[in-house]
Order: sequence, then structure tokens, then C-alpha cells
Amino acid sequence: MDQGGRTTAVHKTLEFPDLLRLIDERATAFRAAIAVAPSLDLPVPTCPEWTLFDLVQHIGEGRRRWAATVAAGPDATSRTPAQGDAVAPQEREGVLAWLAASTELLLAALREAGPDQGCFTGWGVTQTPHTAGGVARHQVQEIAVHTYDAQLTVGDSASLPVEVALDGVEESLFIASFTRSAWPHKPTAFDFHATEDRSWRLTVDGDGARTTRLPAIGEAPEAAGLSIRGTASDLVLWRYDRISVDSLQLDGDPELLDLLFAWEPEDWA
Repeated sequence: MDQGGRTTAVHKTLEFPDLLRLIDERATAFRAAIAVAPSLDLPVPTCPEWTLFDLVQHIGEGRRRWAATVAAGPDATSRTPAQGDAVAPQEREGVLAWLAASTELLLAALREAGPDQGCFTGWGVTQTPHTAGGVARHQVQEIAVHTYDAQLTVGDSASLPVEVALDGVEESLFIASFTRSAWPHKPTAFDFHATEDRSWRLTVDGDGARTTRLPAIGEAPEAAGLSIRGTASDLVLWRYDRISVDSLQLDGDPELLDLLFAWEPEDWA
């Protein structure tokens, strides 16, 4: 609480054990969706041209490749080939076991490395470090969003868990919206307000683009060019092109979004 008696939002970065727990939880939820699917040939509405089996293959092989990449340590200069069997079985029981093993390979590699070990990440210069901890944080979001894809495919339109989504708004901004290339327009800011009382500001100017945390909704020190409000889950799903911006509340100049989406700085992650 500040000196004026107002309650301000407290931003908390998830600790490494929390990230591992959430990877496991979201991977378990992904397998639960696969287990009840009437067919793995179902098209995935949010992943055009993919079937549910394609999504399974992506999740399982991808976690095995990240496990190998983390295990390779700081000297790796690219993602490492997947450990073990990188191809999903065709039968349902085998698929579920293969997915579980894929998750455990990733978790074991992350536990062995620890959060501060250097690691190839696949992103350039961003606000997220090139460490196993940075990989773990991103893996939470990748698995969570694809779990949403799987759940939607089988008729369960569950939102992302609040704990996951709140971290996901910041994580996506830190990686995908950071650049040192100059913004080619008048300097401005985009404020992202989660209804769960967390806010972030993406500033774009001659120094590039960077994200900072803001106090609670309504306490931003100065007006942004555009404010984007919604649940943390909706903000993340919009950032990953799963839902339309129409699901969010925009306050300010919506044409700024067109400028942001059209911007292609050379070092954009």
C-alpha cells in the first residue's frame, strides 16, 4: 500500500520451482485433452492445417529437443536434436506415455541445469536472459497455449490459469516486443492492463521498444497512446493470435496497433 492509502499491484516473477511445477501441470492438462479426444485426426481450429496428432508431435518432439538443448549447456549455438524417440506413436496409450516421457526429459534437464545455467534460447537480445530459467519460463507459455489449443479442439474452451497468464503477458512482451531499433514514428506507449490488477507499459521511441511494470490499473504515471485491457488469459491468447483484439477493450488510438504490427525492426525476436 502506498502513502496515499491506495493498494497497488504487486508484480511477482515466478521462481524456478514454480516454473517447473507449471510445466508439469500444463503438460498433464494437455494429455488429459488428448485422452478424451474422439480422434487424433481432428483439425485444430487455432493451428491451421494441423490435426490434433500434429499438435501432439509438436509438443512431444519439441520438449525433447528443448531437453537436449538445455543439457547441451551454454556452448550450444543452436537447438539440439531431440533425445530418444522423437516420433509420436500412433496408438492412444502409446501417445500418452510418450508425451509424459517427453515432459519428464525436459523437467529433468531443467532441474539438472538450474535456473542460471547459460543456454541457447533461439531469441536474440531481449529482456529475457539466455539461461535455463529463461527457457523454463518460455516453456510454461508454449505448453499452456498449446494446451488451450488441444482443449478447444475437444470442446473445452478453458482459459489459461491466472498464474500462468499473468506471467505470460510479461514474458511475451519481454521476448517478442523488445528491440533496440528506433521506432519510426512519434514516440508513444502501449499499456497492457490485466483485470487481475497487473499492468505493463510497452514504450516505443528512438531507443527502440522495452517493457516496464506499472502500478495498479488507473495509477499509470502518464497517459499511453493506447491502453489494452482484458483478462490476463485473453491478453496472452491475443498476443499468440488465438483470439481477436475484439475480445479486449481498447482506449486511445487503435491505429497505433496497425503501426506496431507493421513495424519490422531488424532485430525483432
